[in-house]
Amino acid sequence: MSEQSSTGRAVRDVALLFVKLGVIAFGGPAAHTAMMRDEVVRRRGWVSDQRFADLMGATNLIPGPNSTELAIHLGFDRARWRGLVVAGVCFIVPAALIVTALAWLYVTFGETPAVTGVLYGIVPAVVAIIAHALFGLLRTVIKTVWLGVLAVGALVAYLLGVNELLLLAAGAVLAAAAHLLRRRMRDNLHSLYLAPVAWQVGQTGQPMGAEPLGGHLLQLFTTMLKIGAVLYGSGYVLLAFLRGEFVDRLGWISEQQLIDAVSVGQVTPGPVFTTATFIGYLVAGPAGAFLATVAIFLPSFVFVGLLTRLTDKLRSSAWTSVLLDGVNATALALMAGVSWQLARTAIVGPVTASIAVVTLLLLWRTNLNNAWYIAGGALIGVVHALL
Repeated sequence: MSEQSSTGRAVRDVALLFVKLGVIAFGGPAAHTAMMRDEVVRRRGWVSDQRFADLMGATNLIPGPNSTELAIHLGFDRARWRGLVVAGVCFIVPAALIVTALAWLYVTFGETPAVTGVLYGIVPAVVAIIAHALFGLLRTVIKTVWLGVLAVGALVAYLLGVNELLLLAAGAVLAAAAHLLRRRMRDNLHSLYLAPVAWQVGQTGQPMGAEPLGGHLLQLFTTMLKIGAVLYGSGYVLLAFLRGEFVDRLGWISEQQLIDAVSVGQVTPGPVFTTATFIGYLVAGPAGAFLATVAIFLPSFVFVGLLTRLTDKLRSSAWTSVLLDGVNATALALMAGVSWQLARTAIVGPVTASIAVVTLLLLWRTNLNNAWYIAGGALIGVVHALL
């Protein structure tokens, strides 16, 4: 009875947290990750910084929306399999509902409501939230001078345009190479017994077209499922996949509709992948929005379910621990790179700079919830737009 009550309370806590994050988590994956760290490490103490960094690094290695997968895995850590499902659903559904409403307005009136004023104040606050999380993770992830050099190199490479997945793989390989070199230097008498690391590159299956059985719904579902199962990288990669499938191959939407869909996914809270919700609505109304959302996120639940069997073992051996350290350092650098790019576009004058600085100071000096910073930024943005 007591154990059931404890499990039920844990599931409820997971649901309440990720519903809130699904409503206030503006700013993309880096911002989502920062807000999750603030909630589960700083405020609630559900996991340690090391555990959070390990989960962040591991989810960067699987396809799909990384911040959503991080939410799913944090739910599993807190309330096992029920928590896994509840965390993912509660993080996705608020954003999906908001995007569906905007899609209805778009179809009905030909445009979506302007949100520029609100975002003017929200995004600088989000930049401060990310910066605060980066400083918090720095001491946990950058354990050695070598990992610091690796992170700086990854940051420079990212800002020069190198692919994110390539950087993560390079981080793991370089960390393994450095570990091997240190072992050889410590004990060169046994160097002949050090076997090289073998790497295998997995291949995804070729896309299989589906006949439009029962209208477009089946093909919509299978196409979104395929994208969710194979997509790595940023929102720009998502844009390329959606254009190839829905504009070029199927011809269901126009280029302008695609751009509008991606824009809505970017400016609403929660996962950017809710762009699929918008496209599903354009193709087949509410049923299409629902099926597209389920299809593009379903692989993430499966991948994280499989990943839960591995993450606990990643720290159990020297080699996997070294690989994870390299991935974590690179992932932190990618997060820093995204926040720098976001800051350059968001901090455009004294008002936005003040929002960022005050938010950062309050994060360090108080224990206020992130929702207050988001709400305050939105209010300032609205007032600024009206003046």
